[in-house]
Amino acid sequence: MADLPFHDRADFDDAERGFLAKLTPAVIEAADGRVVWDNDAYGFLDGECPDTAHPSLWRQAQLCAKQGLFEVTDGIYQVRGLDLSNMTLVEGERGVIVIDPLVSTECAAAALRLYRDHRGDRPVTGLIYTHSHADHFGGARGVTDGTGIPVVAPAHFMEHAVAENVYAGTAMNRRAAYMYGQHLPRDPGGQLGCGLGMGTSTGTVSLVPPTLDVTRTGQEETIDGVRIVFQLTPGTEAPAEMNFLFPDHRALCLAENATHNLHNVLTLRGALVRDTRVWSRYLTEAIALFADRADVAFASHHWPTWGRERIVTFLSQQRDLYAYLHDQTLRMLNRGMTGAEIAEGMRLPPALEQAWHTHGYYGSVSHNVKAIYQRYLGWFDGNPAHLWEHPPVEQARRYVECLGGTSAVVALADRYVGEGDLRFAATLLNHAIFADEQDSRARRLLAEVYTRLGHGAENATWRNFFLTGAAELTGHASAGATDTTSPDLLRALTVEQIFDSLAIRVNGPGAWNERFAIDWHLTDLDERHRTTMGNGVLIHQESPSGGGADLTLRLTKARLMGLLAGDGDPGGLDHDGDVSVLERLTALLEEPAPDFAIVTP
Repeated sequence: MADLPFHDRADFDDAERGFLAKLTPAVIEAADGRVVWDNDAYGFLDGECPDTAHPSLWRQAQLCAKQGLFEVTDGIYQVRGLDLSNMTLVEGERGVIVIDPLVSTECAAAALRLYRDHRGDRPVTGLIYTHSHADHFGGARGVTDGTGIPVVAPAHFMEHAVAENVYAGTAMNRRAAYMYGQHLPRDPGGQLGCGLGMGTSTGTVSLVPPTLDVTRTGQEETIDGVRIVFQLTPGTEAPAEMNFLFPDHRALCLAENATHNLHNVLTLRGALVRDTRVWSRYLTEAIALFADRADVAFASHHWPTWGRERIVTFLSQQRDLYAYLHDQTLRMLNRGMTGAEIAEGMRLPPALEQAWHTHGYYGSVSHNVKAIYQRYLGWFDGNPAHLWEHPPVEQARRYVECLGGTSAVVALADRYVGEGDLRFAATLLNHAIFADEQDSRARRLLAEVYTRLGHGAENATWRNFFLTGAAELTGHASAGATDTTSPDLLRALTVEQIFDSLAIRVNGPGAWNERFAIDWHLTDLDERHRTTMGNGVLIHQESPSGGGADLTLRLTKARLMGLLAGDGDPGGLDHDGDVSVLERLTALLEEPAPDFAIVTP
């Protein structure tokens, strides 16, 4: 820690450069008066780093907490610190182009008001989504309904934006509450942000569908008189993502491909594993395409970097960071090391360790290495002892029995705590609680261990997981999380995705003996689909041939979605066949459980 360059204030200078005005107070409310964002809660970060925080993470939190309207370069502005992400505004001939309108409509509207208060009441003349994550499109309806303006996104944006938030959305949102520390207090012992920003707002998530797809690198578009040159970067930080240059402004937008921290290869909330190999290659391509044409580089999080030489250094180090993790993980796994062994032994080159923007405030070397291993080799490490292990509760009961019972395990864990081995103490106590979740002494001690591990973590998302786990153990964790499955996202589902979302809700054992087929004629789309239930599986076919359906329904896509949500009487539908088949289908569907336990059985 003493070797880190705390004397280097360049990031603070960059984070404050171009400052125009703050939102005062920095508290944003929904229409019902509910607070959806409160950046003023982080005022305590003005103080010295306490012993309940890692000094490096405290520094990052101080930088991320800076909020307000900033000038990036002539004609380009950013609102930072009013949600997890930044909203960028580019002035055109008639109005302003909005890039990445935050998580929620309330925050996006507040950010636009702040801009207009200082730059005039310019209409929104274009909307750009850099990629398919909700913190870059959720606030869209807070700035525009998209009528009459181009809405630009990378190819396959809608497919990935919708699928991520619907298919596994319930589990992701539950884990996101831990990852972002949504229910932790904002104080020196609690949530210090998440490394990428301070947290996620809890307002209304929306989605205005794109009208213009970017389908190739080098594609050039002019919006409201502003020229933009695009670089597609699929499979990097998001499945659908793009960088782009404003050549007349000499300004480069890096989306979320190069930010001031080590990003996630696999987020702790869960997602598809990202490809560090192509990630690094697209950064090399960005240098080649844009470095000689840019005087400033900005991203959808954090603060900009000015000057060609600094931009190239920044992008080169970010590129080398992901390439090194990828290549060294592959080198070591090909020597027989497991993901956990590689993660424990991985060290970054000294030149990268000395760069603040390579530190694992959001992603980490440890869990990123395990993700790379998972991408190539999956969950199994090749050791047959790990091939068919007992599930957590049964395994814990056996461990505890072998060690002499819960009291003996807790006593051993207490000894390891005293010796400073918090990691193994957590392992022992986790077994004790999964063997007997009512053991109050084990719960108190594990909560203490998690708290100490959280306070020592440089990674903000690790800190939030540890501290939220401690809160759950002591009964202080709140339920609920940001709901990303908004009406806009549900309306954006393709018909195939609608039936996919049904299939993953079917209670398989309950459906073992069910056999039926339903034909769906979507009259507004002039499409025909068939769903067939058998062997506990709901199979979907487009444009089915022949008859044989037990029920044929003629309805619109909107009516289909309402029907599956339990809205309306199915008997009133235009149909042929046995309408009770629809009731048999809906009876087989399970509702997700958004507040499932994580640190207890």
